[in-house]
Amino acid sequence: MFAFNSQLRRKLLALVKSIYPDGDAPHIARRILETFWPDSAAPRQRARPPGNSLWSQTDSVVITYGNSFIDGEHKPLDLLHDFLDRYLGDAITGVHVLPFFPFTSDDGFAVTDYEAVNSTLGDWADINRIGDRFRLMSDLVLNHLSSQSRWFNEYRQGHEPYDSYFFEASPDDDLSAVVRPRAHRLLREVETSRGPRHVWCTFSHDQVDLNFANPDVLIDLLRIMRLHIDHGVRIIRLDAVAFIWKEIGTPCIHLPQTHDIVRLMRLLCDYTEERVVLLTETNVPNAENLSYFGNRNEAHAIYNFSLPPLILHALLHGTSRYLNHWQMGMPPAQLGCTYLNFTASHDGIGMRPAEGLLDDAEITETIETVKQFGGRVSMRAMPDGSQKPYELNIAFFDAMKGTVAGPDEWQFERFICSQTIMMGLEGIPAFYVHSLLGTGNDHDGVEKTGHNRAINRHRWDYPSLRGKLDDPRSVHARVLAEMKRRIGVRSRQSGFHPNATQFTMQFGEQLFGFWRQSLDRGQSIFAIHNVTAETITVPALSINLITGMTWTDLLTGEAIDPAHGEIEFEPYQCRWISNRS
Repeated sequence: MFAFNSQLRRKLLALVKSIYPDGDAPHIARRILETFWPDSAAPRQRARPPGNSLWSQTDSVVITYGNSFIDGEHKPLDLLHDFLDRYLGDAITGVHVLPFFPFTSDDGFAVTDYEAVNSTLGDWADINRIGDRFRLMSDLVLNHLSSQSRWFNEYRQGHEPYDSYFFEASPDDDLSAVVRPRAHRLLREVETSRGPRHVWCTFSHDQVDLNFANPDVLIDLLRIMRLHIDHGVRIIRLDAVAFIWKEIGTPCIHLPQTHDIVRLMRLLCDYTEERVVLLTETNVPNAENLSYFGNRNEAHAIYNFSLPPLILHALLHGTSRYLNHWQMGMPPAQLGCTYLNFTASHDGIGMRPAEGLLDDAEITETIETVKQFGGRVSMRAMPDGSQKPYELNIAFFDAMKGTVAGPDEWQFERFICSQTIMMGLEGIPAFYVHSLLGTGNDHDGVEKTGHNRAINRHRWDYPSLRGKLDDPRSVHARVLAEMKRRIGVRSRQSGFHPNATQFTMQFGEQLFGFWRQSLDRGQSIFAIHNVTAETITVPALSINLITGMTWTDLLTGEAIDPAHGEIEFEPYQCRWISNRS
């Protein structure tokens, strides 16, 4: 331990003492350092200071499964690499390959072996090849492990050290305060060499929660984290991190030890030579989500979880009222931090992040509209035994089929508007692969698996997809072409740096607008979006464009006169009006 930087040792020791006050903190800290920097590896002499250099306006991320593309002949990761290189290489800089490990359920999130690549997808060489071309993101599924994993089998047999690796509770414990993301029974009875035990299962009975009160668990997960970094991963996604620490009698979410563990991981990342970004996945109400920035000492990035349900609501209802109100209250990310913006992912559209932002009537009408467009609703259990909507399961492209008034002819324009809003906001944009492709609902997948989330996890037959993308008239080709065009425009604007200044503007409920200004104050962009199926006009003077400058709509190339006339917005039209073209 004496070989390690004294400031690193001091900060790490303080965190270990906070997490494990009754443990041998110096010994635990030494093991952490030797695990994260084994053999001859060494940390930086100084921590990487908080700043804006870990990302830029050129950055964007695609979210995809390792087997989103199949053909029955080639390894899915080979097909994914081909798709990325062929169609996205000139547009996207980052790739989040969803859990690519061996698993038993939940499409990868019930991991059996953290250290292996699922052989049905490919191997580490295939993952490395993607990481060589793109900024690679992987999942550290640290809350739970598959009930069929080696670790859990060792636990059931009472073998050290795994006999204390999983969190146990008693059916007699008062668990009424526990925050639940699902509706199944929390505890699962299992037979072990020590007799029956009840293990904690936050997400499903096949996903058994780990016991982070045992420092060996934390150290093992840090070892896995280092393994991923060594394989080229540069964004570590902390899956379901909010739930990792449990104490009977508490909500078992966002506990102080959880935040300390995130701080510990951030500390290690700040001392790595590799430029690693830590991303927390906390699908919770807005204020709780924001807490994972800490004081510039927790996550580098957090998912902007309130954005998807609010954009969905705005475009289904034709009003920016709630989206605008929320955005006005959003703080800029602290120095060294940023948001990861998205509208769709492999999961559904979370409704917990809309709590306190949309009233019950608005949520109910949104749910009914989504169901009308083929969507489904997944529920969670409440302390009183009732259930509430947890997420809406629908392909986001099909969620844009119409409005609360019913289906209409504006699906394409409405969808592109939703993505353009997300692209322009402070933060890094992330696009689910099925949004880039305009993929619709996969009802067959739901019927086959019995899981609502399968509706948005389509597996494309790759030759068939390529045929559709080669046809410029197909909706898939049209969506991909327009998305890539706008991503390309965005990537060239310093005013869209993830940390560029942002100010919410007021144009009434039919428009949603905000102003971005580059870090050097040289570029201003007025991003304005019509969220209705009506043509809207606004006086040019109302935008506060500085006279004497040349203003251009970056999306159309149209010159905008700041002093005269009106600016027209066709249904769902978006404009990025800038003093630089």
